[in-house]
Amino acid sequence: MSADEQPIASVWTRPQHRRREQLSREQIVSEAVALLDAEGLEALSMRRLGTRLGAGATSLYRHVANKDELIELVVDEVYGELEVPAADEAAGWRSAAGRSGASLRSMALRHPWVASVLGQVGLAHLGPNVMRMSERMLAVFKAAGFAPDEADQAMSTLIAYVIGMATSEAAYLSLIARSGKSEQEFVESLRATQEHLRVPEGRLAQRGEDPRRIREDNFDYGLQRVLDGLEARLHSAKG
Repeated sequence: MSADEQPIASVWTRPQHRRREQLSREQIVSEAVALLDAEGLEALSMRRLGTRLGAGATSLYRHVANKDELIELVVDEVYGELEVPAADEAAGWRSAAGRSGASLRSMALRHPWVASVLGQVGLAHLGPNVMRMSERMLAVFKAAGFAPDEADQAMSTLIAYVIGMATSEAAYLSLIARSGKSEQEFVESLRATQEHLRVPEGRLAQRGEDPRRIREDNFDYGLQRVLDGLEARLHSAKG
């Protein structure tokens, strides 16, 4: 096999280490997710993870070759949290696609580092959970009536919107967390510093409202417009 034909190295193409040991790959991944959720992507290292697990880095390397492989594993782990409803009939595709997008956003906000990883490197390798989610979501768009190749494009469009919004939202929430304030307190203090500026009428109307609900409404507005566009495309293709 030539160098050009060599498969790209990935944790998914390498057999798991099966010898009985104190640590398992599942334990390593679970602890890595906890570390990432608590301290972010910059805090993740094999040495740091080994310390949290009470094991040397050498023990981890028996299961995970390097940090890149660990990132593949943790991304796939959290993708297992997604809920992608089935849409066996064309009439149900929009609701199923919308719920899938909302579930992806919720997962990305529970694990803010995910948006950063996907924004930097995307899904270079597809683990079982990512593949399962992709297949189920692709089935939603096929049920809607999109041709197979366009169903993949429609799915990618939806995911791109969700990840883009989640990346911005996660950064905003991380800023609030570092401030030590609640979101409501942070928003009010921000408004106080902007009193001298011309504030758009729509934002004035939002004063006093729950900022979390505003974020959810803003996300859903954009989501529905993406689905409007896909639905219009579907009708034009059928017409």
